[in-house]
Amino acid sequence: MDKILALPMPALVAIGVLIVVQLTMQVLALIDAAKRPASGLTLPKWGWVVIIVLGEILGPIVYWVAGRKPAAAADTRAAVPAAARASDAAGLLYSQRKDADRR
Repeated sequence: MDKILALPMPALVAIGVLIVVQLTMQVLALIDAAKRPASGLTLPKWGWVVIIVLGEILGPIVYWVAGRKPAAAADTRAAVPAAARASDAAGLLYSQRKDADRR
């Protein structure tokens, strides 16, 4: 402990910042792994928990880069024609104006 306290103040601050960053990354990665369905991960959940916890600062980075399957990019706007979207928007705008005129 005395050897650590003998370090210069900037080194102690840097170590403190790294500890906070590491713990934050681990907690966020563990929360994400817990909430994500097993089908959205490349390994079983228990495997990612071990990698995140024991991997220190690299574990969460590896999880974020290689552990999650990409979400299916569904463009819901492509399924609805542009004219229908414009009609819906116009209906929404005019219905609000009618409500404001009644007051």
